[in-house]
Amino acid sequence: GDWAYEALRNLVERYGCIAGYPDGTYRGNRAMTRYEFAAGLNACLSQLERIIGDGTSTPPDNGDAASIRRLVQEFQAELQTLTGRVDNLEGRVAFLEDHQFSTTTKLKGEVIFALTDVWGDEKPVVPFFENDRDLDINTTFGDRVRLRLETSFSGKDLLTTRLQARNITPFQMGNPNTAANVAGTNMTRLSFDGNNGNDVEVDKLWYRFPLGDKLTVQIDAKGAELYSTVIDPVNPFFASDASGSISRFGRFSPIYRVGGDVGIAATYKFSNALSFSAAYVADDGENPNPDNGLFNGTYSALAQLTFKPSNAITLGLTYAHSYYGGVAGAGNIFVTGDTGGANANRPFSNRVATATDSFGIQANAKFGMFALGGWVGYQSAEAKATAIAGSDADIWNWMVNLALPDLGGKGNLLGLMFGMPPKVTHNDISGSEDNDTSFHVEALYRYKLTDNIAITPGVIWLINPEHNNDSDDIWIGTLRTTFTF
Repeated sequence: GDWAYEALRNLVERYGCIAGYPDGTYRGNRAMTRYEFAAGLNACLSQLERIIGDGTSTPPDNGDAASIRRLVQEFQAELQTLTGRVDNLEGRVAFLEDHQFSTTTKLKGEVIFALTDVWGDEKPVVPFFENDRDLDINTTFGDRVRLRLETSFSGKDLLTTRLQARNITPFQMGNPNTAANVAGTNMTRLSFDGNNGNDVEVDKLWYRFPLGDKLTVQIDAKGAELYSTVIDPVNPFFASDASGSISRFGRFSPIYRVGGDVGIAATYKFSNALSFSAAYVADDGENPNPDNGLFNGTYSALAQLTFKPSNAITLGLTYAHSYYGGVAGAGNIFVTGDTGGANANRPFSNRVATATDSFGIQANAKFGMFALGGWVGYQSAEAKATAIAGSDADIWNWMVNLALPDLGGKGNLLGLMFGMPPKVTHNDISGSEDNDTSFHVEALYRYKLTDNIAITPGVIWLINPEHNNDSDDIWIGTLRTTFTF
């Protein structure tokens, strides 16, 4: 009948299982016997089995599998004569249905070129460093390359291996004992900075999978970061370092930068409007030595309730508890994730183990052609060792941002940001409070040249860097070009 002809023709055109004519077309509208038709169907079954076996092409979907079963039932007698094994035919159809998804690995790439410069008279006035130093930074051109291998075993899970090479030197203050003091403050750091001499390394390795319809879990074996798990940082237009904010502070609240190296995160969706997320990450979880491992070294535990009453509004309420083991000269105390002043990042210095309780409110709302977003964050830090154990510090930060997506063309983005980087408003240790206030002003415009190339000129203006009115203002300008494939 006509349905059989149409069904077989669709299979032929989709999977190329009959190529009897030079132009590769299927001319099933010509007169043929049922046995000739059955021979064509048998050839298609064999070809589909090969497709599933080698995994080089997309296997049949539910609709095709249903058509195959109906064709086999209709021409069962003729196929039995051809093969002599009806049971085998049933098995072949079942095989096609059971293997509609085959294990595949996809390669995705992202490349950043960045032309950057910093302007200002002198480096900020900060503790532990010689002051009155010229801010003498040359114009730089750097790159970052990321290749992602994404493998799925069921169509719903995802194993991701990310390779990275980069040479974009951070404009940072550094560790007084070991790191170069490039710009005199971490407030100048870019969202995409990092330098490993362009050596290729595996910087992320994680597996994400569902447990039922409402729970999603991610296990990180390498490069665990709370903002790259199943937890929503509630800053949709600026969270990406490749297409969003050009600054480290502008991407999202510092509460998501309480980081580690290995860990687990999970999100449970009560409904489309409400979800709960939790995560645990450890900095040296693979290290069995004392003061390391999953539970005895630096770690962070986070919980978040995300409320999304509509596609236009998202609200996140977040709490995190973190512990940082203090080691003299190691530079491993980073309470605010290198986004604020020196006092905020290490309120009791690198030598003192520090615990923090962090609280954050994040929100984003879309209003027609634009969106408003931002956050407020508070951290309570406590010294856990040495003679100052029990000393407390209070740290605050906030940000407001405005996004105008698709301005001037689809995929473009105009972004404006204004905020206060992490600031110590109280510290039991004399001289470790921030008496003045820094402000972060940022503007960017992402222009999408093609589906795979975007350029983003942007500028950052730091007012009173390091929360010190005696510090000269600093300007950072960058031209970020992003290639994706």
